[in-house]
Amino acid sequence: MSKYARVLKNRNFLLLWLGQIISQLGDWLGKMALIALVHERAPGSTLQLFWIIFFTIIPVFFIGPVAGVYVDRWDRRKTMYVCDFIQAALVLVIPLFLFYSKSFIPLYPVIFLIFSVGRFFVPAKYSIIPELVDKKDLVMANSLANVTGMIAAVLGLGISGLLVEWVGARSGFYIDSLSFLVSGVLIFCITSAAKRRVGFTTVGRQIVDMIKKSVIQEIREGVLYVVRNRDIRLTAGIVFILSSALGAVYVVWIVFIQNTLDSVTRDLGLLGMCLGLGLFLGSLLYGKFGQKVSQYRAIFISLVASGITLMIFAVTVRHYPGFQTAAGLAVMLGFVIAPIVISCNTIVHHSSDGGMMGKVFSSLEAIMHFGFLIFMFISGALADKYTPYAILVVSGAVVAVTGLISLVCHYTLPGLNGMLKGTRKA
Repeated sequence: MSKYARVLKNRNFLLLWLGQIISQLGDWLGKMALIALVHERAPGSTLQLFWIIFFTIIPVFFIGPVAGVYVDRWDRRKTMYVCDFIQAALVLVIPLFLFYSKSFIPLYPVIFLIFSVGRFFVPAKYSIIPELVDKKDLVMANSLANVTGMIAAVLGLGISGLLVEWVGARSGFYIDSLSFLVSGVLIFCITSAAKRRVGFTTVGRQIVDMIKKSVIQEIREGVLYVVRNRDIRLTAGIVFILSSALGAVYVVWIVFIQNTLDSVTRDLGLLGMCLGLGLFLGSLLYGKFGQKVSQYRAIFISLVASGITLMIFAVTVRHYPGFQTAAGLAVMLGFVIAPIVISCNTIVHHSSDGGMMGKVFSSLEAIMHFGFLIFMFISGALADKYTPYAILVVSGAVVAVTGLISLVCHYTLPGLNGMLKGTRKA
């Protein structure tokens, strides 16, 4: 833990880390409050829940690419705290003006705006980390940043549902708004990072270049940068595979747990906490020892382990249904997935130019959500013909085989290339 202590002694990174724990806990409260609001206004309406989810996701595709461009132009620290303050104000609109509205329609644009602002925050958060810590601490810093989400998942899933049920949906929005405000204040207190001293002529030239460049041009530059950079291109493929697997599993996992454990929501929430706990523990362990293993090797091994663990989960829980068994396997699944997320972020940090990171992370996020939505739709359609159990097993097998093939290629292709070069020289 001494390595983590060294990173957390960095005042700027500590402020960022604490702010994200608070705001992400608030995010869960906001999501639960939205679910509770739909239940109060339209009990049992899956259509209204669908539209709520729809307006939280589409900003990724419409706003994300543009956000990445401006994140690379703007001061990232300022971008983050301004986003937090704007989101705090937007969330307040719901309990103050829209809570008792008879129609859901006025709520949709507010939700869209809240999550659109978040599209600027996410790439800024990931892009600012190399400015706050030394290069040798990047793996541990990314691990701790990932732990932020895991803590929110573990605590948020369990606490938010109980808290919103206790205080009500309206108070849940107030607490969510307060969490954004606190996060913004903490980030505001970060000392401006990576200040560059440039002359007057340099500043003038940058302004002229910025005017000449359109947002569309910079989006195109970002896409071409991802495509042409081998490491980032491979990372994008890995992100797509993982998010597609999660999308394929998301719908059928819920039905599978409900059918096998004979529970509607209780066990789902608790298993979500167990999965988050596994991610948390895996992030801690990998952050401590991950520097001894190459990022790609860690990713491919984790893909194999994740696919096998998912298959074991489905087979075991189907034949031996019980919460304790499912909980243990959920912890294991989260544990083996954790290195994938951390390694992908670290590869991007090592492979990207500082001025391109915002666009790169926005592109990766769009790829992630695209894979998730497409395969969630495919999995939902297949669920009418095949059992959730079969889809879980097949999804696990596909992930494991993909990881195994990638691992073999990782070891053999460099050797083959070397042999071919030697032959040509001879």
